[in-house]
Amino acid sequence: MGSQDIQYVFGPVPSRRLGRSLGVDLVPFKTCSHDCVYCQLGRTTRRTIERSEYAPTETVIEQLRAALSGEDRPDSVTLAGSGEPTLHIRLGEVIGAIKSMTDVPVTILTNGSLLDEAEARKACALADRVVPSLDAGSEAAFQRVNRPAEGLTLARHVEGLEAFRREFRGQLWLEIMLVADANDSDDEIDAMRRLAERIGPDRIQLNTVIRPPADAEARAVDPERMAEISKRFGARAEVIADYQAKHFTATTRRRREEVLAALQRRPCTLSDVAAGLGIHRNEAIKFVTQLLKDGLIVRVRRGEQEYYQSPEHDGGDGAQGG
Repeated sequence: MGSQDIQYVFGPVPSRRLGRSLGVDLVPFKTCSHDCVYCQLGRTTRRTIERSEYAPTETVIEQLRAALSGEDRPDSVTLAGSGEPTLHIRLGEVIGAIKSMTDVPVTILTNGSLLDEAEARKACALADRVVPSLDAGSEAAFQRVNRPAEGLTLARHVEGLEAFRREFRGQLWLEIMLVADANDSDDEIDAMRRLAERIGPDRIQLNTVIRPPADAEARAVDPERMAEISKRFGARAEVIADYQAKHFTATTRRRREEVLAALQRRPCTLSDVAAGLGIHRNEAIKFVTQLLKDGLIVRVRRGEQEYYQSPEHDGGDGAQGG
């Protein structure tokens, strides 16, 4: 398969924060500097901090031009995808090309691990909105929750975020992913609040485990505790609301129905759904998560694999609700 056949641009897909998001995937699947316990994409298979041209930049730009030339205007062009987007060494060129094509805001979803590097900060500063992560207030929690590549520490992470905040003129939204019994204690929350005050983001977005995580033991923090934690962080903090169906267009509704129809026929893994419908894995995750929440499908573990299927197919072999 040549680079022209690989889907680097996908969507628009519904996003809880960004509305209708046109995704841009710049690294191979699960190439990342972290191996977070909560990651919806599963375990990191290539954990690295080496910046390189992981995707052919010219092909990415061609696919962006095709996606942005239609009438289906997204609310955000979002660099995220299957791993850590700042690992792509020509990230700045991709953002510059997007800016030449459209006035749709450019968003980067990043774990923030490489923002201690000047070149990574320079590229990210071209975006309109950058959403880095801070998931720990102590080194022990950082290692436990984010499982970073060798050499990455919480101190280095925070220093990078502080440096970027000084240089960046756009919107900085700090995402904090809370995992029950891993980083949600009062002491850990207070430590993260102090770090957030040093960083000075425009918003603090509190999230928890919604989609099936990499580590089966990673569990969601309950809504009452999330609300309490939000108050501890102050007026800039918000608990990210579930995605509302009003953002679905006719295209995304049809795609959601196609995913449901496929799962009504037979149990499928996420990879099966993506391959069978010719969509990006991230799109499959979005639709499968919504169908789980609506009770239209169930999740079943068989050995090391997770399958999704219609409840009517459930034979009592370990189905788990969403």
